[in-house]
Amino acid sequence: MDNKILVTRSSMPSVDEYIEEIRPIWDSHWLTNMGPEHKNLQAELQQYMGVENVELLTNGHMALELSLQAMNLQGEVITTPFTFASTTHAIVRNGLEPVFCDIDPVTYTMDVTKLERLITDRTCAIVPVHVYGNVCNIEEIERLAHKYELKVLYDAAHTFGETYKGQGIGNFGDASCFSFHATKVFNTIEGGAVCYKDPELGRKLYELKNFGIHGPEEVDAVGANAKMNEFCAAMGLCNLRHVDEEIAKRKAVVERYREHLSGVDGLQLNVEQPEVKSNYAYFPVVFDEKLFGSSRNEVFDALAKNGIGARKYFYPLTNTFACFHKKYDVDETPVARRIAKRVLTLPLYADLPLEEVDRICKIVLEQKL
Repeated sequence: MDNKILVTRSSMPSVDEYIEEIRPIWDSHWLTNMGPEHKNLQAELQQYMGVENVELLTNGHMALELSLQAMNLQGEVITTPFTFASTTHAIVRNGLEPVFCDIDPVTYTMDVTKLERLITDRTCAIVPVHVYGNVCNIEEIERLAHKYELKVLYDAAHTFGETYKGQGIGNFGDASCFSFHATKVFNTIEGGAVCYKDPELGRKLYELKNFGIHGPEEVDAVGANAKMNEFCAAMGLCNLRHVDEEIAKRKAVVERYREHLSGVDGLQLNVEQPEVKSNYAYFPVVFDEKLFGSSRNEVFDALAKNGIGARKYFYPLTNTFACFHKKYDVDETPVARRIAKRVLTLPLYADLPLEEVDRICKIVLEQKL
């Protein structure tokens, strides 16, 4: 269908801009292994994000998985099931045991009022997730981490470009991990990054992403291969020049959605956090079937019939995945279960025409009985 609207669309520079950025690669033949494009993007991101250190990787998942590995953890990691599969899988693939904390019903981030009771003598870390651009209760998480001497690794995949109380969001915790996947506010086609302060953590990350190699004749660790290549870094450099403009366009789309959907019985819109400079990453709507008259699934189907691709994001919860069959009790995270069954993210990207937002909202509101 030619006029089909997807839930998102990748931001891209002009063809000419990208060609100019990659042209030197044909002269140097330097395609990967931390070349000029990689190093330039690393420096540009440090400045843009306002952080001390950035390590670039092939994707956001490897950012999470290798960061956990670099911390050399054992035992239990408290996290949330209201997230993408990557968060939980990164924990499990490190031989760690996820312990699921329920979410706040307004921000959809970790409910810190339920966090302390989950801490045991086996707890080694907390992996909170910033969701839809909503920022976790950083102060309380940091307080508890300090009290119990726990590592904090933020899954910040949804919060690129955001600030909290004037600080870049990558400055919090022991590390913050970002995804630069094609669907994100900022993309490098595929890619990810870790922001950190401790140079020793950075050294270990570098080892892990490059086979443990430190020189042509020195391999002093067992590592993986998670290096961002030059073409992805070049796309990142191009997109970074336009990201503020892209975020401004996304803001206009979000404001148009709010004009139509605010104050409608049975619809819960995403919270606006006053101390957060938002990136307008997603537009989630939670449907209360009793008040709205139609379920999330019915709205999803109505949009699909009109060529509009919304997304049940996040559904299902990671603690209900078939690969973890009967291992975790979803009854321990009732708020996450309730939101997951009712949430729908509507299409949102910089170039989404506002008249299409009007049409999407019209279809949504037509389902109100």
